Amino acid sequence: MTVQNAIPTWDRLLEIAQHNTPQRRMRRPGLLPSTVPIPSSLHKLPLDTSLPVLLYRDTNSWCPFCERVWFALEEKEIPFATEFIDLNNKPQWYIDLVPSTQVPAAKIDYELVYDSKDILLALESRFSDIPLLPTDPQENAIARLFVEDAETNESKEVGYKFLIKTCTNDQELASLQASFEAKLDELEQALAKYPGVYFLSTFSLVDIMYAPHLDRLAASLPVYRGYHIKNNPRFPNLNAWFAALNERPAFGRVKTDATTFNLLLPQLFGVKPSAISLPLEPGLSEVVQYRAEAAERLSDNHEAAIGDILKNSGVQTLAVSGDVSAVKAAIEFHLKLLADYLLHSERTLLSWGCVDSKETLDPLSSTVGAIALAYMRNRICAPRDMSAGAAVAFRAAADKVLASLL
Repeated sequence: MTVQNAIPTWDRLLEIAQHNTPQRRMRRPGLLPSTVPIPSSLHKLPLDTSLPVLLYRDTNSWCPFCERVWFALEEKEIPFATEFIDLNNKPQWYIDLVPSTQVPAAKIDYELVYDSKDILLALESRFSDIPLLPTDPQENAIARLFVEDAETNESKEVGYKFLIKTCTNDQELASLQASFEAKLDELEQALAKYPGVYFLSTFSLVDIMYAPHLDRLAASLPVYRGYHIKNNPRFPNLNAWFAALNERPAFGRVKTDATTFNLLLPQLFGVKPSAISLPLEPGLSEVVQYRAEAAERLSDNHEAAIGDILKNSGVQTLAVSGDVSAVKAAIEFHLKLLADYLLHSERTLLSWGCVDSKETLDPLSSTVGAIALAYMRNRICAPRDMSAGAAVAFRAAADKVLASLL
């Protein structure tokens, strides 16, 4: 049986993927992004019930301040709707609505709140079923001071300055590193004040305030500055905190994967990496649910993916006499192969990658496939297109199929 004949149809791939993952997204026809994650708590409300929270956030789901609010909504299991705001072309109605014109903003029972810290506190005041501030009055007061300090202690500002500032000499860079390490030392000490791994006796808004920024810095500093927070013996409490965060399902739903952010940094800030990218997390790439989610997103969105590759990857230059039909067919074949590999890695036929293989692919098809897979590997963004875990699984599978081609 040839590889082409062995791969299931898109409908069958989608059916298998959906059987192996609970993750779904809602379509937004004619809008960008074209899909939106379904809040894990949406099932709590009857159909056609007005949602208590409307979250205004960035279209690409990269904003760390928006992530704070999304994280809290998931932790508190609050059903919510999302309105995406194009930060490069903010609609006039949003400028008129929100005095700061920034995201995030939220309507909580139709009352507008903006600034991520204020939204978090408003959610805590309105929805008390799952508290994210301690019920003990003394610890609650300390928690509120911690929340305020997280906003004002400049740890994130110093960290991003170390990450993206252009330095003219090694002494300037060393000074930035020392300033950031001093902030990390303060956080390390703060994490030691209570038993357990969090800033307080339990997971709280304080952890949510710090999580998006520290997660991004931990992902990018090794690549752009050669500096490691994770696995750094200087910061054992921070490392235990990172590990605990990654065990929380809500954080897995809202976080950005390291590759996404490292690919974005040059676009956002014009910085250049000083080291090769970190390897993908091997544990995540093998989780069946993440692999199935990645296959589900690819299968459900394959037509748009093919169109994007044809339009933007440069592969259309391989078309013969302007006829892109063969190129399009090759793109579809390799995307379908990728989806099948995500679902059936042990059974998917990558026979042309074997030494004793008797099957070969047409050179044009394999070239188109390599371009398409490489493009898609770095085109997807988490959590805009899929969760961080699924993105890791997607990239790892694309690397494997690419290797079989090359």
